[in-house]
Amino acid sequence: MIEKKVQGALNKHLNAELYSSYLYLSMSAYFESINLKGFANWMRVQAQEELVHALKFYSYICERGGKVILTSIESPETRWNSPLHAFEHVLKHEQKVTGLINSLVNLSVSKSEHATSNFLQWFVAEQVEEEASAEQIVQKLKMLDDDRSGLLFLDQELSKRVFVLPSSSEKSGEAN
Repeated sequence: MIEKKVQGALNKHLNAELYSSYLYLSMSAYFESINLKGFANWMRVQAQEELVHALKFYSYICERGGKVILTSIESPETRWNSPLHAFEHVLKHEQKVTGLINSLVNLSVSKSEHATSNFLQWFVAEQVEEEASAEQIVQKLKMLDDDRSGLLFLDQELSKRVFVLPSSSEKSGEAN
């Protein structure tokens, strides 16, 4: 059975992952509204990934005999001043999620929840990738400045991102 305080923190983080999915879907809608279909695609794929992350937490809580508690999801922003501003928001958001994951690891260790600590290691590694991906796009957008043709080229590049449904071991958070 999962320790009560850890269960509560995992449920809270499940909600944070659902919010992340909701945020990226909102960003996708923003990019659709300004006719940057590639940027919108990148955000839709990101929204799907975050939903998978939420489901990993859901499954883990259930597998450990815990109780999943779903709470309201905060409304995300719906407008950004520019693609750069949106991706700076992505980077800041992913840095916040990294902090949340690190806090969960610290809590699981302090409560001797070794299985939970092990489960969370996948997310620790994933956050390195998430931040690096966002940072790379932020840097590209900064290099473009007001270069509209460069923005369209980047839009085309981002349109190639494809969501890949994780294998069953990846869905549950097992090591690959």
